[in-house]
Amino acid sequence: MKISIRKVNAENEDVISELAVLQERLSPQGDIVSPAGRRLTESVFGEPLTPQQSVERICQHVAKFGLEKVLYYTRVFDQAEVTQDNLAVSDLELRTAHQNADTEFLNTVRRVRKNILSFQEKLLPQDISVRRDPNIVLEQRFLPLRRIGICVPGGAAAYPSTLLMTAVPAQAAGVEELVVVAPPTPFGAYNQDVLATCHELGIKEVYRVGGAQAVAAMAYGCKGIAKVQKIVGPGNLFVALAKKLVYGQVDIDSIAGPSEVVVIADQTTNPRYAAADLLAQAEHSPGAAILVAWDIDVVDAIEKEIQLQVGELSRAKLTVDCLNEFGLLICARDRVHAMELTNQIAPEHLHIQTDDSRSFMSGIRNAGATFLGHQTPVALGDYVAGPSHVLPTGATSQWAHGLNAADFLRSMSVIEYDQASLEKDAPDVEQLAIKEGLTAHLASVKMRLSDEE
Repeated sequence: MKISIRKVNAENEDVISELAVLQERLSPQGDIVSPAGRRLTESVFGEPLTPQQSVERICQHVAKFGLEKVLYYTRVFDQAEVTQDNLAVSDLELRTAHQNADTEFLNTVRRVRKNILSFQEKLLPQDISVRRDPNIVLEQRFLPLRRIGICVPGGAAAYPSTLLMTAVPAQAAGVEELVVVAPPTPFGAYNQDVLATCHELGIKEVYRVGGAQAVAAMAYGCKGIAKVQKIVGPGNLFVALAKKLVYGQVDIDSIAGPSEVVVIADQTTNPRYAAADLLAQAEHSPGAAILVAWDIDVVDAIEKEIQLQVGELSRAKLTVDCLNEFGLLICARDRVHAMELTNQIAPEHLHIQTDDSRSFMSGIRNAGATFLGHQTPVALGDYVAGPSHVLPTGATSQWAHGLNAADFLRSMSVIEYDQASLEKDAPDVEQLAIKEGLTAHLASVKMRLSDEE
């Protein structure tokens, strides 16, 4: 399999334009859907709708007709006969999967859970109480959400890691009810490792439904699936667009796009390692795998290694297609330019494989997760380290952050005054209320002052 990754030399090519084109194609507006997917959508709706239009129709139908349309869209899109009776994975199925699970796999799940939990618990904010003066008490309370929904992909691969990286932060925050939706596929809600992981984590609600219809079911509620307060977890374009659409009905973590990695390399970088890390993200397919270096020999060496290693992968064809479509090898002008380009890309994953990776990081402002040094592959963050692997994509790391335990809390302010404190602040209330013409605000204060006279 021949790899033809686009190579850009900043000395004589417009790198910014290349990046802009790539980012647009990978955004939700890029409408990355396979030809088969487009044909299926047209057959279901009887017309060639865009992904956005398809998602709007699905969500409208689920909001209006409930479970009937959830099951209908599951049948036509997933080619699965899910009924009201088998929509929910039974407790027996969860227990059986756990009992039959490989012991070493369960031990891994337990160790990873411990890693995630120990890190996430340290991220939780604490309630505060401030006395502005002896008789004014100001508090900020942090309360966990009661019920959240987790999307677990199950199209091309099974993802027990996604369960761990979404459920455990929520549990660290104190969320009581966790709802898992996964498509009715061998990699989704019928996958025994996924079900065993659910049971190990104490998750009792698992439903055989995926796609936009799953998001809509959790957002609006329907017979068999009660409404949640927040929806988290990755998915395909239709899941991302559905989460965007239902935001406001419920909270969401992000509108996630395809996976991304930027690898920063210099002359100390082992080309084998850099190539392997680029391939590791490309095998998600689609996804952006971008190399940034400032020595053309380094770029060439890593490109050669990619070609050598790709044939050994189980998903070689998908990986090659992804690299040819969304891969980019950039030779920057210099080290500073490499930093500037990285901040422009604002990648989901950033792996700095230089001799001074921590020093290089000082010039980086935008990245979902940063991996430092030659011995810290991104796969550690994907699976075991502790920070969640649910991260901002599509350059949103310029302002967004990765999922963490604090995202499952809501804050509540508490304010308490006595009479003397009220009298002290009343003139300022009066000034602002008069300026804004809100006389009822003013009256609510003044009557309390007059009642004390």
